[in-house]
Amino acid sequence: MRLEDFDNDEDKVIQDSLKQKTWNEIRTNDSWAIFKIMAEFVNGYESMGRIGPCVSIFGSARTKPDDKYYLLAEKIAFKISKAGYGVITGGGPGIMEAGNKGAHLGGGISVGLNIELPFEQHFNPYIDHDKNLNFDYFFVRKVMFVKYSQGFVVMPGGFGTLDEMFEAITLIQTKKIGKFPIILVGVEFWSGLIDWVKTVLVEKMKTVSPDDLNLFKIVDTEDEVVEALDKFYKKYDLSPNF
Repeated sequence: MRLEDFDNDEDKVIQDSLKQKTWNEIRTNDSWAIFKIMAEFVNGYESMGRIGPCVSIFGSARTKPDDKYYLLAEKIAFKISKAGYGVITGGGPGIMEAGNKGAHLGGGISVGLNIELPFEQHFNPYIDHDKNLNFDYFFVRKVMFVKYSQGFVVMPGGFGTLDEMFEAITLIQTKKIGKFPIILVGVEFWSGLIDWVKTVLVEKMKTVSPDDLNLFKIVDTEDEVVEALDKFYKKYDLSPNF
């Protein structure tokens, strides 16, 4: 079938990706992609290097402003900023907006790492105007989250949030980054997943070490989040960056 014969955009994208390309086309496309990837890394490193490490807040872009977790994320970011920590989010709506809003209201550093998605095409208005970065590549954006974060606060979310959470856990587990605190917020939301990890991955399949369950903490309130961050920094005789 020809590309124009497909009815929807998804089928057209799949057909185009499977279309036979010449070696010249492949080499040219890949070469330009490398330069684009390098440019995103350079821009990200230069921009984030001036900002300094913060605490990353992950969560769903679909969460509405009247949702209890949106309101909780806003309170968490406010208290984090008042405690001297900067805040990084994915820059979009939902939980990300709540995180930037709380940091903004708390007078703290408010960073947005935005990426264009079908349902998440705009950055929120609470990002510091000089700290709004845009990315085309998910993996470059995720490097910025991890490289410049001194802690991870994970609110309820979908596949993207789970991806970011498990990547942070994996990098700490494999000692690729320091053992920074990973704080899961919402006992009701996270309990089912963590019970499955314990019963299936740890006890039944033994694909995860019991000690790995200590890499994260589950809490329910903004005070518990700040307490966990402060406890970590006092233990290692460190202090917030701002």
